[in-house]
Amino acid sequence: MIDRSKLSLPEDGFNEIAMCRTGPMLFNRHDRFIGASLRKYGEFSLGEVELFRQIVKPGMAIVEVGANIGAHTVGLSRLTGDTGIVLAFEPQRLIFQTLCANLALNSCQNVDARQSAIGESTGAILVPKLDPKRPANFGGVSLVDSKDGEAVLLNRLDDFGLGACHFLKIDIEGMEVAALRGAADLIARERPVIYVEDNKEPNSSGLVSLLRSWEYRLFEHRPYLFVEQNFANDPENVFPNVVSTNLLCLPSERIGSMESFKEVFSD
Repeated sequence: MIDRSKLSLPEDGFNEIAMCRTGPMLFNRHDRFIGASLRKYGEFSLGEVELFRQIVKPGMAIVEVGANIGAHTVGLSRLTGDTGIVLAFEPQRLIFQTLCANLALNSCQNVDARQSAIGESTGAILVPKLDPKRPANFGGVSLVDSKDGEAVLLNRLDDFGLGACHFLKIDIEGMEVAALRGAADLIARERPVIYVEDNKEPNSSGLVSLLRSWEYRLFEHRPYLFVEQNFANDPENVFPNVVSTNLLCLPSERIGSMESFKEVFSD
């Protein structure tokens, strides 16, 4: 087992810090998934990270919508390097603050973090408030039809005038289609590889139809949250049968073999 006990914060707070695969990471001690995984294994969803390593190269421009506390942002920052850039969006105020802390702790100077929701319109949206001192899945907060909470900016990716985008990662709990529609011009111009969460059944059909109408090929990617080869060498699986359900979306003109992935033709 790797000794990660040298990093500590006051016990009466809701945050912890641990040395993880990508470096020191701050997280909410009451978070049931991302925080729990960082505490126990020193990483979160390694299967996704390993896929990103195959896609992201030095110098790339990356857009991450729904960065949460940066469990993947820090790794993406390292992959694209000093000549690349990561534009990361996170609407939850406390989560965004933790994201910025993790970027600072890991000297991620190539990341531009914004506290904003991303959709198909511009204005404001309500973000539900969760008590940080009570157990919750803080990464599972949905803004869809939210009637109460803190008002934050709502933007379209097309409004940012991005000069490049090679990889677009979206994980925003049911707002994925809206975010894609608000990035239609960017996607048509840059044709990035898109990695998007697809675990909300009512939205899956629209998500698949939209991406296929833009001439993307879609492939299932469902890595288990627990892997035996985790950073902490911890053999106990506290996430039995828990998977991340995503689509890897490649422009149809992109040449390459995807034999190990199941292609999706309809929902």
